[in-house]
Amino acid sequence: MTNVQTEEAVVVAAVKRLRAEPGRSRCKRLQRHFTRYWQLWIMVLPAIAFIVVFSYIPMYGIQLAFREFDVTKGLTGGQWVGFKYFEQFFNNPQFGQIIINTVTISLWTLVMGFIMPIILAILINQIGSKRIKGFTQTITYMPHFISTVVMVAILQIFLTPGSGILGRLFGNTSLLGDPAAFAHLYWISEIWQHTGWNCIIYLAALSSVDVALYEAAKIDGAGRLQLIRHVDMPALLPTAGILLILNMGSVLGVGFEKVYLMQNTLNITASEVISTYTYRVGILGNQFSYSTAIGLFNALVNFGFLILANYIAKKSSNTSIF
Repeated sequence: MTNVQTEEAVVVAAVKRLRAEPGRSRCKRLQRHFTRYWQLWIMVLPAIAFIVVFSYIPMYGIQLAFREFDVTKGLTGGQWVGFKYFEQFFNNPQFGQIIINTVTISLWTLVMGFIMPIILAILINQIGSKRIKGFTQTITYMPHFISTVVMVAILQIFLTPGSGILGRLFGNTSLLGDPAAFAHLYWISEIWQHTGWNCIIYLAALSSVDVALYEAAKIDGAGRLQLIRHVDMPALLPTAGILLILNMGSVLGVGFEKVYLMQNTLNITASEVISTYTYRVGILGNQFSYSTAIGLFNALVNFGFLILANYIAKKSSNTSIF
């Protein structure tokens, strides 16, 4: 028997053994894996426990969306009503306006919040002096640490009609009370506050670019814009693709705190979003089953956008998170 035939026989015998004992082989592989990497699993164990306790265990309460909640009977004691509360939300006269407000604010924030950090990272990367580059990066990400309450207070001070720094430009017009200006005020303040922080990951991606690529491109006669187009942008695209996919999972997830603090009786028609409406009917109105149904609807839509974005990115650019 030749060596090739001998090797083939050994491989066939090994495959037969694996097929005969699939469960046992998997157990052995898992045992070897945990034996080799047990330190890493111990290190990540607190994070796993945190996600299980605060993300998976609370999912038990999702059934409230399909039950008539009764405090005396607990989570599972109420009468089963099926999709009653979903239909109630869809038939609500405010449903269309709430969805439009949520999508408008979210898309402006998503699109501009995706573009501006890339632009800022490219601009900072063009600075030659390390000291100036570090100073610029520091002052651009510092607003990220301003709390939401303070941020809204700054907006109110700046936009006070007649006395605010920006309010003087518009006379007696209150921008915070103008429904048409609400979405723009929201995303502009979001971009100002978080662009510097969000560009850090893009700066990290640019720092990994081989300097020889820049030198080779300059030798070939490439200018600054051509360097950005042919060297910087290809280095940023994989990171940008992953972050865009993750952000698509929160298309309808407009933050509650900032919207609620900026909300008033004048701009309520443009500022009422899913999160604030859920708070009003759920916490203030004691309609827990109804608010749970709205929250579940919101989560399912966000999950659908995440899956769709990941699928499109995987087919078009072979970039995906799963």
